[in-house]
Amino acid sequence: MSEHSLLFIVKVLVVLHSMNKKGLLLINLGTPDEPTWNGLRRYLNQFLTDRRVIDIPWVFRNLLFRGIVVPIRSRRVSKLYQQLWMDEGSPLKVYGERVAKGVQKYLGQDYLVALAMRYQNPSIENAITNLLDQQVSEIIIFPLFPQYSSATTGSIFEEVMRVLAKKELIPSVRFINSYYNHQSVINLYAEKARKHDIPSYDHFVFSFHGVPKRYLRKENNFCKCDTTCCKAIQNENQFCYSAQCHATAFGIAKKLDIPAEKMTVSFQSRFGPEEWIQPYTDKVLEAQLEKGHKKILCFSPAFVADCLETTIEIGVEYKEDFIHAGGVQLDLVESLNDDPKWIQAIADIVKTS
Repeated sequence: MSEHSLLFIVKVLVVLHSMNKKGLLLINLGTPDEPTWNGLRRYLNQFLTDRRVIDIPWVFRNLLFRGIVVPIRSRRVSKLYQQLWMDEGSPLKVYGERVAKGVQKYLGQDYLVALAMRYQNPSIENAITNLLDQQVSEIIIFPLFPQYSSATTGSIFEEVMRVLAKKELIPSVRFINSYYNHQSVINLYAEKARKHDIPSYDHFVFSFHGVPKRYLRKENNFCKCDTTCCKAIQNENQFCYSAQCHATAFGIAKKLDIPAEKMTVSFQSRFGPEEWIQPYTDKVLEAQLEKGHKKILCFSPAFVADCLETTIEIGVEYKEDFIHAGGVQLDLVESLNDDPKWIQAIADIVKTS
């Protein structure tokens, strides 16, 4: 039998094996391929020139970030990634691969599960091409962000559509927009928190990744950007990032019997001169110290895997500042990472959404 014939038979067998299977694509934000200046430069160039992340005109965006911000920022951030790096690689990728493998096992032979990153590798384009090559009947897009944001979930959806627009044959595509209030996710964050001595803390801070105020107003005219419109999900704010963040925090707090006066929803990771949604996490921690609250438990439920913003920004930098200013204890509730219950939750959301 010729090599050409053998290759043809193999391709036929692959198609028959995957026929009528659904493709599930788990997508996180991204990570550098290596914790070096060059690795960070490649990653940040792609990340910070995305119009949904930085919405200034293309020419200025490229000149400012590629020419000035990225070269300077890459050196500092690469050192932080070196602290964060696991033996197997970047935490986001390591946990992502473990989760994808676990979800595949949980969902069984009816699904083909793949991992992709919005920026860098494995790329969305390669992942989609691989699924299409296996003749899946549907592709389900599952962003690894519980809350919808234009800069994360929206950017993922846009990239998926860009890739698919180049294909001649496009299968059914299903986008999972958010799961900020899914009970299994809420329960798991609460379970992680119970590893700590809940009654011993003076206050509880629910810290989410921040976005500029202007972005929320641009997405939703209903948004007042002062948190008064975020207290409850309504028809007008159902896709508002801040409202969904508050809903996640309130859900976890209710599960843990944390009263409203002992919790604060805040936002971290801001940069640049523009005003971002408030209150800012670092300022909240300062304010709690002024009130005599010296033992704080922090949650970071915008992230399903521990990363730079959780392990380093909160777990190291905020903690050092808090202790130096007179605090006694600042602990961080670990993220979902590769917890089997998180893997099961993803499978349940996919099957019921």
